[in-house]
Amino acid sequence: MTFADLKITRQYLDALEDMGVSEPTPIQAKAIPAVRAGQDVIGIAQTGTGKTLAYLLPIFSQLQEAQGDLPRCVILVPSKELAIQVGEVATRAANRTDFRIVTLYGGVGPRGQMKALERGCDIVVATPGRFRELYLREALHVKKLKHLVLDEADRMMDLGFMPQLRKLLEILPTKRQNLLFSATYPPKTEEMAHEFLLWPTRIEVSPESTPVESVEHYGYRADNFGTKLNLLENLIRGELDGKQAMIFVREKDRAEQIGKFLEERYPGRCRTLHANKGQNTRIQSLELFRDKKVRYLVATDVASRGIDIPQLELVFNFTVPRDPHDYVHRIGRTGRAGREGVAITFIDRSEKAAIGRIDELIGRPLEIKLMPAEVEAAPTPKWERQLQARAIDREKRKADPDFKGAFHKKKSALKGGSQKKRRKKR
Repeated sequence: MTFADLKITRQYLDALEDMGVSEPTPIQAKAIPAVRAGQDVIGIAQTGTGKTLAYLLPIFSQLQEAQGDLPRCVILVPSKELAIQVGEVATRAANRTDFRIVTLYGGVGPRGQMKALERGCDIVVATPGRFRELYLREALHVKKLKHLVLDEADRMMDLGFMPQLRKLLEILPTKRQNLLFSATYPPKTEEMAHEFLLWPTRIEVSPESTPVESVEHYGYRADNFGTKLNLLENLIRGELDGKQAMIFVREKDRAEQIGKFLEERYPGRCRTLHANKGQNTRIQSLELFRDKKVRYLVATDVASRGIDIPQLELVFNFTVPRDPHDYVHRIGRTGRAGREGVAITFIDRSEKAAIGRIDELIGRPLEIKLMPAEVEAAPTPKWERQLQARAIDREKRKADPDFKGAFHKKKSALKGGSQKKRRKKR
């Protein structure tokens, strides 16, 4: 099938050719006709399979041309990074039309965005918080709205956007087309779909929550943070030397530590990306990474979605995500648009339960490789051993609410020992 078979007009075919997109992906082939027909649609497809164009192209064909000053389509996304990315894709796909596209997100002052809205727009790409803020300032009007898209809907639920979305639902025109696109479809996302969509057509092109087939993914057992650092250095200096990589970690302070470690060994070739970084710094880091001026990007899950680096070859999960869906999104940064990629996960003893959840979600156990013999095993400091023990206790408590934990047992044992000593003294 070709885009011409999907009745995509010449102006968009030319734009797609400029973008290097030659043929539709499965989600595009199935979703474009349904969206163009005006149906409410739930689109579920793996990360990196072209969901953005799956809803943009048919919406463009329905809007036809620039019209009036008020937006007729609103695309809501969970993060600034994704807003910027979707805005860029929309601008490139519409570069042979007169559509006006405005991107709204927080972290920067609203004045520039308000002026852009005053000049008139057809399509708004926005985070829910900034959208509501500009609506309350009466800088954004929705009475002409005909299309609402909820992109990365599962991530919106993870980040707690549902109360904001419900408030937006109250102000939007009731007669509109609703589209929900997501890489995963957990129960919370399904609940959102029931509230926002009317008799939707569900389109699912692959088993829910499975990684992209072109990504080779496997793991290593590593006892602690120090050993993981040694393993990381061994891999990127050895068989993976020269590859550009994203390195995911749960905590912001850990991201900074890994960033400093890599910066010492590769001066000027590493950046970190997390919520404490300013918006301009985050945008600059992404641009440098896209332009391959930076080899390593260390990021928390703020970046696991909404970052499209088509040529990215390698992803490291330095720590295992607690939510298995985040694993799918992390490794989805590589192997995009049918390209091959590699994703490697480092696992300490406190992360075995999280790996079990990932195995269950993807339907098979993650392959665990033997640690390279030349990697030095660092000793586990006491504080890290305690953190791991607490994490293990939390996991056991989830499985068994009556579980008291290792620290409770230790405390009980110490208490019992003290009582025995007191009895002996008597």
